[in-house]
Amino acid sequence: MNAQIMELEGIRILELPEDGPVVQDASSLLSLAFEHQADMMTIPAARLGESFFKLATGVAGELVQKFTTYRIRLTILGDISAQVANSNALRSFVYEANKGSQLWFLENREALVERLARGSQSPTSRS
Repeated sequence: MNAQIMELEGIRILELPEDGPVVQDASSLLSLAFEHQADMMTIPAARLGESFFKLATGVAGELVQKFTTYRIRLTILGDISAQVANSNALRSFVYEANKGSQLWFLENREALVERLARGSQSPTSRS
């Protein structure tokens, strides 16, 4: 899996590329994050598939829970406005997630840089 490592505001971030298969296994992603000693992983929204955005499937909950358990922060990057517009549950989930520090839904990398620069770092970061 081609992934890029970067450091922003003291946080080591593993960024998955836009191109690639739909993400289906949190365990392989977590292994990759640990291999690169990442504190956060970014996943392009396009790599998640539609079942992730239909909360009733449990796909999002399972992925987020595994990342939370292993204290790897997760950021979903991309335009998910169409999915959010079609689901009150997803809209609420995104809103609540973005208030915290473990899971963010952001438009792009620039929004991530801005968010980290504002000091929204997790006290559980493994730095």
